[in-house]
Amino acid sequence: MSDVIVIGGGPAGMMAAGTAGKREKEVILFEKNNKLGKKLYITGKGRCNFTNDVVVEELIDNVVNNSNFLYSAFYSLDSQRLRNFFEELGLSSKVERGNRVFPKSDKSNDVTKALKRYLKKNKVNTIYEKIESIETENNKIIGVKTKSTEYEADSVIIATGGYTYQSTGSTGEGYELARSLGHNIVDLNPSLVPLDLYESYETKKLEGLTLKYVGLKIKDPNNKIIFEDFGDLIFTGNGVSGPIILSASSNLRDIKNKNLILSIDLKPALDYETLDNRLQRDFKKYNNKDFKNSMDDLLPSKIIPIFLERTNIDLRKKVNQLTVEERNRITNLLKEFNFTIKDYSSFDRGIITSGGVDVKEVNPSTMESKLVKGLYFAGEIIDVDGYTGGFNLQIAFSTGYLAGLNA
Repeated sequence: MSDVIVIGGGPAGMMAAGTAGKREKEVILFEKNNKLGKKLYITGKGRCNFTNDVVVEELIDNVVNNSNFLYSAFYSLDSQRLRNFFEELGLSSKVERGNRVFPKSDKSNDVTKALKRYLKKNKVNTIYEKIESIETENNKIIGVKTKSTEYEADSVIIATGGYTYQSTGSTGEGYELARSLGHNIVDLNPSLVPLDLYESYETKKLEGLTLKYVGLKIKDPNNKIIFEDFGDLIFTGNGVSGPIILSASSNLRDIKNKNLILSIDLKPALDYETLDNRLQRDFKKYNNKDFKNSMDDLLPSKIIPIFLERTNIDLRKKVNQLTVEERNRITNLLKEFNFTIKDYSSFDRGIITSGGVDVKEVNPSTMESKLVKGLYFAGEIIDVDGYTGGFNLQIAFSTGYLAGLNA
């Protein structure tokens, strides 16, 4: 007989199991893979951006869906307390651009090792086996079943992750376990994903080009702005990716129209008038050159041929012959370099899953199910997700901590 069973050995599950063990509970952690923290190894390109060094209110601001649900979790374990938690386990951290926090060693493996030390210190028993079902009696948890064995328990924490990076074991069985116990699963969508564009004939030529600190707007066909921000993006063979694009994708899960406009402001620091003055200075400098040779000071060389083609101006026309209307056309294109979104990519390219266990059915102060006594949830399985930058791992650790504190 165990006090607590945790299903899933990712960041949320390990935090939950160790925290419950610290309360001197008898804890068993079940992981179906042959090692713990498999997804952690590949986060942050193998460096593991495990949180973002901001106050709770900013953590909340960077959660896209159901942010208010996380107040108790974030106040129980905010980013500074999480950094202190790892420091006590022998893992020092550092802050980089955008307040992203990484281990000083730049090795995601060191985060997993620290969590394993936490489990060992608090006497958590780890079993590498898949849970087939969760058993209840009179709407109360009584244990779990594997293929070979039944385990009795007072509480069960489901921390099985989402539906992305399926090679790491995130294949969605946690959702089925929750459904079997009466929980509603909000529609699942890939999030923090690249965007595919209809203009792939152009993006193929731009593949690999990074645009630093550009403005981005995503607009519906009626010109209503759905998302707006500044940041870096990179062109792919099929479209665009990069931090600002991944963040934009988080805002599209409820948008069914795939013909959204992606508008890039190539010169966000300059308003139209200032940009026009800059153009006139450049054109004065290149006064006797052909138009096709006049944009080198304004744009990366890789994008210039496509930009010039979009202006519909004769490339052999001398700069000193350009009309005011043509110059306005160039200015407008610099401020609105538009593409059309074809698709929001797929689960195999998404970083996290948007959707999951309905937050209306979970107590935000404890992470306990409102439907089944002794059932708890932690991490990506819940319908909460944030922007890129360490926010989703902070969600996993904070909800895992709160579940482990109460189970």
